[in-house]
Amino acid sequence: MRKVPLLAVAALALGAAAGLAAPPKGKNFRDCRDCPEMVSIPAGSFTMGVSAAEEASVGAAKGFSGRSVPEHQVSVRGFAIGKYPVTRGEFAAFVKATGRDTGNICSIWKIEPTGVKFATEAGNNWRKANFPQTDRDPVVCVNWDDAKAYTAWLAKKTGRPYRLLSEAEWEYAARAGSTGPWYWGARPEQACLYENAADQAFAEATKADAKEVFQCRDAYVFTSPVGKYRPNAFGVHDMLGNVVQWVEDCGNRTYAGNPPTDGSPWLAGDCTMRGVRGTGSRMSWRYFRPGLRDWVKTDYRGTMYGFRVAMTQ
Repeated sequence: MRKVPLLAVAALALGAAAGLAAPPKGKNFRDCRDCPEMVSIPAGSFTMGVSAAEEASVGAAKGFSGRSVPEHQVSVRGFAIGKYPVTRGEFAAFVKATGRDTGNICSIWKIEPTGVKFATEAGNNWRKANFPQTDRDPVVCVNWDDAKAYTAWLAKKTGRPYRLLSEAEWEYAARAGSTGPWYWGARPEQACLYENAADQAFAEATKADAKEVFQCRDAYVFTSPVGKYRPNAFGVHDMLGNVVQWVEDCGNRTYAGNPPTDGSPWLAGDCTMRGVRGTGSRMSWRYFRPGLRDWVKTDYRGTMYGFRVAMTQ
């Protein structure tokens, strides 16, 4: 991979979380045995989006150029976020309790002699992805409606305001005070210390372009158990890698059109599509940035797609 000039990473001054409920400020907590572990995130402001300088330095990800502009200032209230993406074991407790039908068709990546083939096939679902998983791996093959049903069940079960993240909250938590393409700093080869990313092992296993992966090894080709790598400065794991994560916002092709500046979800636009953030473990390093954004049909299930929860505090 060629060396690229990167934007400087700002120092982070962690403040106290503005919690209104039982969890102590700045502390991790879990509301029940099967509930996700949560991290309190402090209120703050940040610049949301991707700058022209970042696009020029890293190189635009194919099809993504221009989606994350214009940059704009957002002030986020304190909230709590899942320390990890929702795991397969946590999702299993929800399905057992509710009997939810989560379908039996999922888009998968198949490794073949000529490379990776992307296919939508029956017989694949969150219980049976096309690669090995443990109950500590992030759940995949879940759509936006499944994620919303899970948060509604969790809120009812605990009596607390669980929900999906907004795009702004997700980006704020993923950046954790940084301003450049990667929250860990300016050395791309350190990606494998912090995230399950598209790495050299992935390129070898799938015949992917070696120039489009991080020049390091993270020990996993597909998903990994959550928390295997270092957290960001907010103490949150797996924000950029492992799985792409559903958020609340409706689909909008750019930030033109006055998106909210208070950290709330943008509920105007095409609401048959919902936002997804992060890049999972199988996408080019050029996509692997907190400012990049995408949107997907709400009924889509794929082996790259999972979610994490948030809570109003």
